[in-house]
Amino acid sequence: MQETGGKSIYGAAVGVLMLDARFPRILGDMGNAQTWPFPVLYRVVRDASPEHVVTRGADGLLGRFIDAGRELLLDGADGISTNCGFLSLFQEELAEALGVPVVTSSLMQVEMVNRILPKGKQAGILSISASTLSQAHLKQANVPPGTPIGSTEGGAEFSRVVLGNEPSLDVELARKDNIEAALALQAAHPDLGAIVLECTNMPPYAADIAKATGLPVYSIVSLITWFQSGLKPARFS
Repeated sequence: MQETGGKSIYGAAVGVLMLDARFPRILGDMGNAQTWPFPVLYRVVRDASPEHVVTRGADGLLGRFIDAGRELLLDGADGISTNCGFLSLFQEELAEALGVPVVTSSLMQVEMVNRILPKGKQAGILSISASTLSQAHLKQANVPPGTPIGSTEGGAEFSRVVLGNEPSLDVELARKDNIEAALALQAAHPDLGAIVLECTNMPPYAADIAKATGLPVYSIVSLITWFQSGLKPARFS
């Protein structure tokens, strides 16, 4: 078999464009490399703070994301993801500029999850900031109109720490915020059949949310695990 070169690093198919943040990234968080059962490549997009991306629509940052994505491809990535669900706004531009498969947002799962649910049930979204999750974000991720949306806004810990980029996190309070927000979403929508976690910092609490609600929970971890399996299929023979 003949081998050809062209990449700096081999074996990591997924490249992740990271926000420029300093809050704790616990196990299960997309930004914790130990979350993944396969290697990933990371590149921090400087000045792309959580507040800038989530509350200001990532205004003026597209070029930086494209440049960082190109660097990941040179390093060895075969596909690109981002670590904020609000970056669905850049889906088309990143895919066109980079020329490889791109998944910008966990929200891209909503349409697929709806297809696997029984008649009369629908997927809902749990967001870190429902107040700034616009129709433009949802449209770019092909989220169906009328999809229920809940949020951890107003909680004691989670949204404040992540959006404020604070240096410490009370994990149990953050867990409580996520569970309570999911239960509130479920109570408001009796037809809820599954929950999609918009925020890439929510997966550490996915199992707790599933236990509390009795519903399937999908996150950026489920999406990128699927994504990676196509970029680097398992060999069975």
